[in-house]
Amino acid sequence: MSTLAPKETLLQMLHHLGFDDAQIEELDIEGQLMLDVKTDDPGRLIGRQGSTLGDLQYLLNRIIHRGDESTPRIVLDVGGYRRQAREQLIKRAKEGAEKVRRWGDILELEPMNAYDRRIVHQALKDDPDIETHSVEVEGSEKKVILLRPRRHPAPSQAN
Repeated sequence: MSTLAPKETLLQMLHHLGFDDAQIEELDIEGQLMLDVKTDDPGRLIGRQGSTLGDLQYLLNRIIHRGDESTPRIVLDVGGYRRQAREQLIKRAKEGAEKVRRWGDILELEPMNAYDRRIVHQALKDDPDIETHSVEVEGSEKKVILLRPRRHPAPSQAN
């Protein structure tokens, strides 16, 4: 089975959505293909809190992969929106971790989609003092992340 070219497929999708002026730049971000779309109407393509962008990314991945999960996921961006949102999310996660470290309390971050949760988990995975856990929000597809002090194993008592 031949794989479809992500950039060309996205251009066709955008054309059908009325974005004939769109230009796409291919970037390698941490081993993932990112397609950054430049258009005169980025807000319409991003949608409220990135929802349209997320839906478009989901559809593109479904079309490209056609059930072949070994193919790397494609990340869509519009005019650097996701890069900027990612940086802000990492900043908020680290600030939250600092509060947990300082006060020792559990901190609940706002409900997030899977893409954003992955960013937070990745940002804090090497922090020796903080654990992250995703928890379902009742009646929603989104989950929250709980930041809590990492439970260090008790030193073994040698007799």
